[in-house]
Amino acid sequence: MRILHVASELTPYAKTGGLGDVLAGLVPALAARGHEVIVALPRYRDGRSVEGTLARRVRKFPVVLGGARLDVELLEGQFPGYPRARVWLIDHPASYDRDGIYGPPSGGDFPDNARRFALLGKAALAIADELDAWPDVVHGHDWQGGPAVLYAMSPPGDRLHPRRVMTIHNLAFQGLFPASIIDEVGFPRDRFTPHGYEFWSHVGFLKAGLTAAEHVTTVSPRYAREIQRSDAGMGLDGLLRSMSDRVVGIQNGIDDGAWSPAHDPHLAHPYTRDAMGGKRHCKAELQRELGLPMRADVPLIGSIARLTEQKGFDLIVRALPRLLRDGVQYVALGAGDPAIEHSLRLMANEHPDQVHLHVGFDEGLAHRIEAGCDLFLMPSRWEPCGLNQLYSQAYGTPPIVRAVGGLDDSVVDFDARSRSGTGFKFEAYTDVALESTLRRAMLAWSDTEAFRALQRRAMSQDFSWHGPARQYERVYRS
Repeated sequence: MRILHVASELTPYAKTGGLGDVLAGLVPALAARGHEVIVALPRYRDGRSVEGTLARRVRKFPVVLGGARLDVELLEGQFPGYPRARVWLIDHPASYDRDGIYGPPSGGDFPDNARRFALLGKAALAIADELDAWPDVVHGHDWQGGPAVLYAMSPPGDRLHPRRVMTIHNLAFQGLFPASIIDEVGFPRDRFTPHGYEFWSHVGFLKAGLTAAEHVTTVSPRYAREIQRSDAGMGLDGLLRSMSDRVVGIQNGIDDGAWSPAHDPHLAHPYTRDAMGGKRHCKAELQRELGLPMRADVPLIGSIARLTEQKGFDLIVRALPRLLRDGVQYVALGAGDPAIEHSLRLMANEHPDQVHLHVGFDEGLAHRIEAGCDLFLMPSRWEPCGLNQLYSQAYGTPPIVRAVGGLDDSVVDFDARSRSGTGFKFEAYTDVALESTLRRAMLAWSDTEAFRALQRRAMSQDFSWHGPARQYERVYRS
């Protein structure tokens, strides 16, 4: 099959969260199964330093958006080692040549985001038509990919209708815009109904994709069930229940080439499941890098995420002071809610030998945290899938997670009696439940033999993209 993915992010060209990593893993995995796979995304200013050998097509591709004609250019290249996997960077400087992907660095959204991402979908299909690369499947990702799925219902000329798939990576972001943009983006007015893309008198880009898709996927099986409940469906639960026979949860994979402690270029001391000595050195190196005392006798706990309540940092802020009295060390990497940043910064200032906060994102440091920590903390309020709990298991750093969404699907709770499990889970969203589970994990860490067995079980899990790619293939063929 020829599969056209339309998304706003693809690592390394654009990344603000897990979406870019997901596409970077899924696309070559599908190509390895014999399919021709294309990812179309905007050419942002931020990604130009990594464009490398991508070839620019100097001709203009005309795109009609609403009543306006726009000309775009294309930069095209292949995934290294996968000639059947291609990337299309759609170049329209007035839309994408800016500081920021979704909004300015100062915060907020760009006021023309509706037009920007409608153009992405229209341009991807127009280029596919012009280059005689018309897809068998159009696969949109999150609200930014929704317009492409809707536009695919009306193919140009005598092109066949492609099959249409929409993936929800996070239902919290729905791409809602005033109804005044309908004609500007060329959405069919007859679908501006509760059964189409209308959402409480607004235009819903995610809903446009969902109602135009033949199948909907989410990034974990449990999340597929959760979003069909009124308490987690964010206003779309009724729609999703009505199409429940076409909603499929597929657990994300990880790039086991980029995330392998045996071959990670960010680590000074590689290690494997059967030769774990390097991990001890990674812990000491991380402590030295962060200015923490180089102590092997206390557990080092890490978090890498947006510093928000969705990621459970309100629980961490309440539970951590009590744990610091027991001597634990904690490192957090991320940015987000100013109040949470302030609370963690205060703790780092008051306990410089125990707490380190790095505001922002650093890819190399993220790898070193996964390798150097003893435990990984991810107590999300909700979590469609999550990737860091997968990375941490691959690195022998058992995760502590709340049993929601993909966290519940991908982590097996540790049982001291049967010596089973790959991490630690809790149910109630309270700091008391989090603290209790942390203490259970610290107790397990203190038993060297049992903890080594736990690490080996975690590192034995197969979180590669091979299995998920087969599941997506089944969705396409259905």
